[in-house]
This record gives sequence, C-alpha cells and structure tokens, in this order.
Amino acid sequence: MPLRAGHYAEGAEALLVALALKGDVRAFEELTRRRQSWIRQLLRRCCLDEHLADDLAQEVFLTAWRKLRQLQEPDRLAGWLQRIAITTWLQHQRRAQLPTGPVVVEELPAADRRPDVARDLDRALATLPADQRLCVVLSYHEGHSHNEISQMTELPLGTVKSHIARGSAALREHLASYRSRT
Repeated sequence: MPLRAGHYAEGAEALLVALALKGDVRAFEELTRRRQSWIRQLLRRCCLDEHLADDLAQEVFLTAWRKLRQLQEPDRLAGWLQRIAITTWLQHQRRAQLPTGPVVVEELPAADRRPDVARDLDRALATLPADQRLCVVLSYHEGHSHNEISQMTELPLGTVKSHIARGSAALREHLASYRSRT
C-alpha cells in the first residue's frame, strides 16, 4: 500500500526503494529529490558546466527509473545511481567527442558566491584532462578506491593510478598559493 502524500518525505530510503520497485512513482520522486543535489554536484565536477550537469542528472534519473528493476541490492541505491551517473557522463563525452585536454574556464559570474577555495578548486580541476578530472573527482570527492574507479570507468587500474597521481600533482601546483597562506 502506498504511503500518504506527506509521508514520503519521512520514509526510510529502503522503504522508498521497495515502493519504487513496485511502480510507486511518488516514492521514486522522493528518492530523486533526496539524491539529485549529490548527483548534480558529481556531474558538475566532471563536466564543469552547471547547465550540462543538470541535463545529465535528469538523464541519470530517467535511466534509473527505466532500469530500476535491475537494482540488485536496494540498499545500494547510492552506488547504483553513481554508476549510472558516471556511465551517463562517459557516454556524453563519447557522443559529443569532447576534447580530452584541459577546458578553458571563462571568468565566473559575479553572482557566484562560493568560497574562494571552491572556485579555485573548480578552476584547477578545469585544467585537467577529462579522464584525469573524472578519476580525481571519484577518488577525492567521492572517496572511491582505485579498484572501484577502474571498475566504474572501465579504465585499466594502472591508468587510474596514473590519472590520480598526475591530476593530484597538477592540482597541488595550481593551488600552491593556499599553502603559503597558512
């Protein structure tokens, strides 16, 4: 039996997943509401484009709804959604044939009120080639191991390790001024 409208926001994630697996659209909407900021942030760090990240996040949740029955372990919803997000990003990269080199980042709009360190980190990430940036974001921002990143991205383990090492070194160089501030 579906929950009453006001109770979805209070429902445990496991219950919402179970309801969504039975076709309850409102349960899936609540899951989407809970997870969308995290997925959008992950994609924004990968693609460095807020509008594209929003579009890709929408695609992630549409794919998740269509493939929900493939979720083998409902308690692993977060990892499953993350895998869909990474796959969606990689597919977009291939379709768009985006350059694999650094991205030129225009000056951020004055309305960007994030702390300086967050803006500077995004600018530094933008200098990394796309594959390096993805591996660095998955490692440091999402906390995945090299093996997990290799599985998610389908890159060889050695390549993942190289991308993270090179990307980290480049970030340290770009953000060196922060060391001198402390």
